[in-house]
Amino acid sequence: MKNLQYKEIQAFVFRLWEREVTEEKISEKEKQLLGQWKTGVEKNLDEHYMKESRERVLFSLEPYFASRHISHHSNTFKKHFFRIAAAIILLFTVGGFFIYHSFFKADKYYAESANRKIILADGSVVILLPGSQLTVEKSFPQDTRIVDLKGNAVFTVAKSKKHPFIVHAEGFSTKVLGTVFKITQTGNSKTVDLYEGKVAVSYAGAPVAFLKPHQKWTNFGISRTAAVISYEKEKTTHKIFPSLLSLSFNDVMMKEVAQVLQKNYGISIIYPKEFAEKKITADFTGGSTDENIEALAFILGLEVQKEKQTYILK
Repeated sequence: MKNLQYKEIQAFVFRLWEREVTEEKISEKEKQLLGQWKTGVEKNLDEHYMKESRERVLFSLEPYFASRHISHHSNTFKKHFFRIAAAIILLFTVGGFFIYHSFFKADKYYAESANRKIILADGSVVILLPGSQLTVEKSFPQDTRIVDLKGNAVFTVAKSKKHPFIVHAEGFSTKVLGTVFKITQTGNSKTVDLYEGKVAVSYAGAPVAFLKPHQKWTNFGISRTAAVISYEKEKTTHKIFPSLLSLSFNDVMMKEVAQVLQKNYGISIIYPKEFAEKKITADFTGGSTDENIEALAFILGLEVQKEKQTYILK
């Protein structure tokens, strides 16, 4: 049975079903094969789809059962009637099942305890990290190649200038034409690491970020926050140092803004407690540490006093 093609399976089941409803003899081997097929189909059907199929079948058969003249016809007509009924049932159950699973139901890939390699129809390669899930619609690839990711994965996208590749993650999306990148999602923390090519990262409440190789997009685990970090090698020691290229907040509490600034600039910020939950909207891209803290103080209506690496807002 596993080696039969779709059309052959459908024809095989139809022939057996037709003989069963017309009371023609079916061999034990045929009964066994039909039983195996039925068990396999019902095992893969979810409850919602089975209920929906039954309703469609009953609706389609209603005109035949409502007729008052069926009882006056000969056995030959009854055989034709059962064949029609079998065909309708086959259309909505057998055919519907295969059409649904072959052409409509999305493919889901899981990585449980180890990495899983997935090769998509366009030649793109996805390495799913443990605990992650990738969903790919049957329509993939179309003009726009779209997949959905839960968890973490490394993507090597087949190049195509005409067909963008979009990964919808949890709360943000990454758009590319052909490149190598990694998406990491841990709780509220979201990051995109770019190794080759270019990507555009879209995140609610933040401007679209365009990454180049050896750059990372992150939200630092804070909603409506976005930053781009560059990782560059020091010429003499060859050590890699992070550099904050852009940083924006959209309606983010002061205490969370201060947390991000302190961590990335290596400074301390002291401010009145009553400002802790005040919402801040600001773009600190391009400014020095002093300039950005001055801008923050201006937004809050405060003044800045600096003592070494500590900024006091009052």
